[in-house]
Order: sequence, then structure tokens, then C-alpha cells
Amino acid sequence: MIDYSALRVLLAVVQSGSFEKAAAVMNVTPSAVSQRIKQLEERVGAALVVRGSPCVATAKAEQLCRHMENVGMLEHDLLEGLPSLADKDDFRQRVTIRIATNADSLGTWFLEAMSEFSKSSSYLLNISVDDEDYTGDWLQQGKVVAAVSSSERPISGCR
Repeated sequence: MIDYSALRVLLAVVQSGSFEKAAAVMNVTPSAVSQRIKQLEERVGAALVVRGSPCVATAKAEQLCRHMENVGMLEHDLLEGLPSLADKDDFRQRVTIRIATNADSLGTWFLEAMSEFSKSSSYLLNISVDDEDYTGDWLQQGKVVAAVSSSERPISGCR
């Protein structure tokens, strides 16, 4: 079984950039965060976090974080329709959606659209900027869940 509580800690470390900030977000001690990461690394059999300032995710950690972000979106959608399932004592981080766009879109219409989205949503946004010829690749590789792309053909698996 997947240890989702440990994966939530990993995601908090990666998103915040430090064990201390992750501990504050999760309402636990930095030592508890360190122990959870160490246990997860032992289970995976590889380093997941490059310790530094800021802490950086390894490729395996990025894969686990993407999974947690997807799970978070699914849980968010489920709990919107069935709020009685939510455990009032269970801490839930706000879900982050990764989106890729190009600089021209970012400079013209994209920020306004994302601002409107943010006003009506509890999601956080992680926006990456790249050339529009490559943002579709980010989507195909699973690095983002949405992208502004110059590709005329729809990307497989996307709506």
C-alpha cells in the first residue's frame, strides 16, 4: 500500500523548499518530517530530496509529487460533491495545479484568466514558462496537467 501521509510530507518539503517550512505547514516538528522522508527514501530505495537551500526533488520524488497532486485534485473534486466524507480533523494542503504556458500568453491574457480561475477555486497554481512549441511536451511527459501549446493536434489523453 502507498503511504499517502509520507507522500504528503514529501510534497510539502518539495513545495516549500525546506524541512522546517514543511513542518510548519504540516503542524509537526522538523524531526518528524526528516524521519518521514528518511523512511520513504528507504522504502523507495533512493534519495528523494537533495538537501540544500532550497531542498530539491529528485526525479523519483517529482514522480511521487505529481502523483500526489493528481490524487489531491481527485480528492478535491470528490469532496466538493460529497463534503460529508471530509474528516474535520484531517489536515489537507491546498492542491497545486502545474500549468505550462509561453511568455507571449503570459504577457497578454493568461494571468487575467488565471486570476479569474483563482477567485473561483481553492487550487494553487504553479506556472512554468517555456516556448509554445515545447509546452505540449511538458503535458505529454506528465510534468504539468495543462498547457498553452502551439500544437494543432490534441494531445493524447487530454480534453
